[in-house]
Amino acid sequence: MQIGPYSLKNKLILAPMAGISDRPFRELCKQFGAGLAISEMVASNPALRHHKRTLLKANHSGESGLRSVQILGTNPEQMAEAARFNVKGGAQIIDINMGCPAKKVCSVAAGSALLKDEPLVEKILTAVVNAVDVPVTLKIRTGWDLHNRNAVEIAKIAENSGIAALTLHGRTRECKFNGEAEYETIKKVKQSVNIPIIANGDIDSAEKAHFVLTNTGADAIMIGRAAQGNPWLFTEINYFFETGKYLEKPTVSTIQSTLLNHLEKLYSFYGNVSGVRIARKHIVWYLKNLNINPEIKSDINQANCPSKQVTLINVAFTYLSTNKVI
Repeated sequence: MQIGPYSLKNKLILAPMAGISDRPFRELCKQFGAGLAISEMVASNPALRHHKRTLLKANHSGESGLRSVQILGTNPEQMAEAARFNVKGGAQIIDINMGCPAKKVCSVAAGSALLKDEPLVEKILTAVVNAVDVPVTLKIRTGWDLHNRNAVEIAKIAENSGIAALTLHGRTRECKFNGEAEYETIKKVKQSVNIPIIANGDIDSAEKAHFVLTNTGADAIMIGRAAQGNPWLFTEINYFFETGKYLEKPTVSTIQSTLLNHLEKLYSFYGNVSGVRIARKHIVWYLKNLNINPEIKSDINQANCPSKQVTLINVAFTYLSTNKVI
């Protein structure tokens, strides 16, 4: 998989997910085999540029591998300046968000709402591509709703604007995350342009990854929600691609050690107070398939300091066999 001058080590990319794809999670997914991990979206509004949360989103200090930052906005000049700002901060790839279906994003005509305005899409893409000397990628959906699918038209605009690669989530904005991904639309987009196409949507297993690549002709796949609490998915897919065989699921002890390692990185990155709060959703994802007493899970969720959170997690795992496979 090639993005501009960069060759990715494989075809697997971690999706930019708001509130999730922070530096600790990106690093973890790279450790388990993601060839690229894109930051959660960063607003282009200059008034927010030096806000603590915004700075953390694009924090790449000590991060391994390629550094890709996703930017969000509707103003071409602001988007261009945001791209320059993030490249100066260490971004090696700039990704443009035109795929987020969130109401608070679309209500200000950003994210996937931009798919309604093709001339503005072209202005934004051209402005950003011309503003920086690093590859610019784009993420979109198949269209605004089931009656207005314009992914092929947007893909052609992207190619003509100099976009280095296009990620397509196989749903419309109206679908949000409901229903099944439209892989046939991804296939049509791949056949209509010459830039690399990254398929996204419902890829949650090695078999599904193989199916999507084979049936769409995409150059790579992007994994989002399925990696939450399951960073081993990248390892499993890579193993299947290389050997045609299935890798055993992680043992309970592996899940425990990975979770604790993830938590330590969250505490270090965000500080104890925010780290504990942000860790809660990750803990839920890690534990969701484990037979742990609901009362213990509730206690873990109410822990308000790192030591208490870690202690309760270790208590939970004492009730599980260290050799159990999930």
